[in-house]
Amino acid sequence: MNIFYMTSEASPFIKTGGLADVSGSLPKEFKKKGHEISVVLPLYGQIPFEYKEQMEYLGYYFVDLDWRRQYAGVFKINYDGVNFYFIDNEFYFKRQSLYGQGDDGERFIFYSKACVQLLRFLDVKLDIVNANDWHTGLVPLYIKDFARGDDFYSKIKTAYTIHNIKYQGIFPKDIMSITGLSMDYYNEDGLKYYDGINMMKAGIVYCDLLTTVSKTYANEITYPYFGEGLDGIIRKNKHKLVGIINGIDYDKYNPKKDPLIPYNYSADDLTSKAKNKTDIQKLFNLPVNENIPMFAMVTRLVDLKGIDLLDFIISELMEEDIQLVILGTGDRRYEDMLRFYERCFPNKLAARIYFDEAQSHKIYAGADFYLMPSIAEPCGISQLIAMRYGTLPIVRETGGLRDTVEPYNKYTKEGTGFSFSNINAHELLFTIKDAINLYRNKEDLDTLIKSAMTRDFSWDVSCDEYLENYKKVLKNKF
Repeated sequence: MNIFYMTSEASPFIKTGGLADVSGSLPKEFKKKGHEISVVLPLYGQIPFEYKEQMEYLGYYFVDLDWRRQYAGVFKINYDGVNFYFIDNEFYFKRQSLYGQGDDGERFIFYSKACVQLLRFLDVKLDIVNANDWHTGLVPLYIKDFARGDDFYSKIKTAYTIHNIKYQGIFPKDIMSITGLSMDYYNEDGLKYYDGINMMKAGIVYCDLLTTVSKTYANEITYPYFGEGLDGIIRKNKHKLVGIINGIDYDKYNPKKDPLIPYNYSADDLTSKAKNKTDIQKLFNLPVNENIPMFAMVTRLVDLKGIDLLDFIISELMEEDIQLVILGTGDRRYEDMLRFYERCFPNKLAARIYFDEAQSHKIYAGADFYLMPSIAEPCGISQLIAMRYGTLPIVRETGGLRDTVEPYNKYTKEGTGFSFSNINAHELLFTIKDAINLYRNKEDLDTLIKSAMTRDFSWDVSCDEYLENYKKVLKNKF
């Protein structure tokens, strides 16, 4: 199979969130299974020079946006056996930030159209184009639209993956003129969204296969609470909706070989895990004691991550003999809140309001428990990484958290972590107390840790699910 994967970011080139992790690791699994896979992303100014200097310039073409003809340069690099193509246009992509610009609508209309024209420029024979999130939501529509006048596009099937339905690419109706698309597409079953256009809605309507990143989330987004205004159109297209859980890169996240942690260990030998905890305690100026249960969060500090739940119970939680380490940035009110609590509880709480990749690995390796009390979580990758490192997740039962974390059963000793069901701060607190009680029973604790570490959340199984559904699409079975 020949697959093109259209995305707005991919690790290690450029990253703001989980989309980059998926776009960087899933294609490698396709390649391992013998399929041709190419990833397309913008040539942002922030991409490190070490990658830019390795890129091969292939040429250029022009993209028509209303009365303008915009340059689209094409660069290529082969990384870990996967071909990455970069669309170059400094006017659109040499910015201080990837998103949040006043002309984001125009920028990603250009990018979506340029992605589709790239296929013709490369003149490749391909089977599937997989677009991702709102930034490439117009790709399935452009392919269908181009096919009306060019047979090259007529046999190309499209998949569209929703990573987070909260961000949809909604813009004023006037922007339709820039797309170059007929106003025939501007209707309730097409691009129209109230009085504007919705790029994610375009991906949902015009793709041949609609996927999202967990089975529970695929069901949740058909309801108003999680659907963010798109639940109706998703229900209408439910026949082609599939939930496929994300995986993680087992080469990158491997406690046995990870060069970013001071002491390597495995499920067969956990003795060095406690040494990683004392390393974190020294690094974050906490009292050094390997017998104190350490809880951790590596997260964006936003409301959907359940930070408010933590706020409600923090004083009660700090009465326990524990330590809490938090790494991440986000909304100012949460950053200030954590700085305040750190001053209140300097021997128990360490809040680091920044992001550092090496420190995140150390936290995953050194902590005993990992908090993810998310209000909504399409899939979540942090809980998968935590389990890989033997750090037991404490999660709310939503989206991919429900699909990946098996709650501890104190009678059968089975499970991979802890969970609670309602958006309730004291349910979180009582679940944390259950974890503290387990921590005192080292035999049961080690059994649970080993169970978590030996679960397979690599891309192997998930990639097979993608391939199976791609085959159905090619046979017109949706």
